[in-house]
Amino acid sequence: MRKTKTFEGKRHIYDTTKAEALGNKTYSYYGDPAGYEETLYKTKGGLFFLWGIGGADSPYNAGEDIQPISKGEAEAWLEE
Repeated sequence: MRKTKTFEGKRHIYDTTKAEALGNKTYSYYGDPAGYEETLYKTKGGLFFLWGIGGADSPYNAGEDIQPISKGEAEAWLEE
């Protein structure tokens, strides 16, 4: 998946096929409307983002999306 998003006032391209996957988490079970899956990525330029997919009641609203995050947020996500 590839998306252009604005993060910290700048537009960046986030591409799951070109970034390094650092970890993956599943929340709940397959078929749960509130369940979702996330993968943390780091771009070659040092930016972090989450790719996620989930059910209708999840943070991803029955779809998939990319969410840019800070280095601190990425470190916290990895520690969870």
